[in-house]
Amino acid sequence: MKAFVRFSCLFILFLVGFVGCKKSTPAEYNAKAANPEYYNAALNKLTDVIIHDIFSPPVASRIYSYANLAGYEALVPFDAQYESLGGKLKRFQSGPKPEPGKEYCFPLASTRAFLTVARALTFSVPFYDEFEKSFYEQYKKDGVPDEVYERSMAYGEAVAKHILDYAAKDNYKQTRGFKHTVTNEEGTWVPTPPAYMDAAEPQWNKIRCWAMDTCNQFMPPRPSAYSLTKGSPYEKELDEVYQTGKNLDKQKQDIAYFWDDNAFVMNVAGHVTYASKKMTPGGHWLAIAQTVTRLKKMNMIRTVEAYALTSFALSDGFISCWDEKYRTKTVRPETVINKYIDAKWTPFLQTPPFPEYPSGHSVISTAAATVLTQLIGNNINFTDSTEFKYGHGVRSFTSFRHAADEASISRMYGGIHYRSALVNGQAEGEKVGKWVIEKIKARKSDVAVR
Repeated sequence: MKAFVRFSCLFILFLVGFVGCKKSTPAEYNAKAANPEYYNAALNKLTDVIIHDIFSPPVASRIYSYANLAGYEALVPFDAQYESLGGKLKRFQSGPKPEPGKEYCFPLASTRAFLTVARALTFSVPFYDEFEKSFYEQYKKDGVPDEVYERSMAYGEAVAKHILDYAAKDNYKQTRGFKHTVTNEEGTWVPTPPAYMDAAEPQWNKIRCWAMDTCNQFMPPRPSAYSLTKGSPYEKELDEVYQTGKNLDKQKQDIAYFWDDNAFVMNVAGHVTYASKKMTPGGHWLAIAQTVTRLKKMNMIRTVEAYALTSFALSDGFISCWDEKYRTKTVRPETVINKYIDAKWTPFLQTPPFPEYPSGHSVISTAAATVLTQLIGNNINFTDSTEFKYGHGVRSFTSFRHAADEASISRMYGGIHYRSALVNGQAEGEKVGKWVIEKIKARKSDVAVR
């Protein structure tokens, strides 16, 4: 009897050991590793660093685009329905290929590629250290074998290097250090209070486009000619901004503040001046994309596709918008109102440091909304709470376009844009978004709405 009990115990221990040592199959560990929340965590970490480093909105859009391109390209081999964007993005060629017959965890390679590019294009690299230390351990817990883990990490790094080589040729370095010359000509942009900062990114139209043929492909109509003559188109627009600002109710204030997205706000309290950091417009729209991809329970490849194409629309939107801003160099409402109408009037939002026309939020929000509508669908109810932790509250929308329309009008409520900058900016953004969808098809089937 004792011998039988001893044998039974040994047999049970053998079974436990056998089960404990059993390796996960590729299908099992890839299913776990393809959890889109892993990629979401990487994206959110990049957003935190961008906010900390105070990148301007155009520069932030560039960082998001390259990081998401890397994440997408490293993930493509995971799904036969998708293909590389080589030959689709401007002057971009497909990069490294996985070794035939070798096992990979492409979801791991994707996040590795994303974070490697994110590290290279931002300043606060130590912010990633602790995050990545625990982040990659998740994949090992998911059962990714050591040799597959190392091979996948190496593949992600190879893809990231390819993307960084592509980024190095986009003229970004050549645009650093330039300053816009203020002419003080009546009706043209001059620095605004309280910081009177230099105009941001005056050479941004030199940055290589992503899908657009040229930076001025979707040039908007000319803004209203500067004229203070009573009843002129410009004077009517100016008065609308002034009157709106004087009669701003709580609802409009909430809308303006929710969409502020000013990366660097100067606060003046008596003799004390301090800065507040906020999410950029691009970061806000990628956060909206995250909200809805979660809501729709989209898988990893569709989630990354949405991030990548939205990023490209944002980037081309900024290039197109900034090209026009420094062509027309339109004066901000605050400058004219203070000089000719009311010296004590201040806009509800702090005027950002660059020319007025067209509205950047109107262009990029509509571009992003156009892409997301095509990729995910129209008339999707969602609540945007992604900036709640930054004190911006929560708002609900019935579609991506509803959110873009509110983002656009928020600039009028904020006192920083004329009506034509909103209307023409949205038309420009819609053209950019449609062009991105038409030129950059990630799926081999070329199905637009899924």
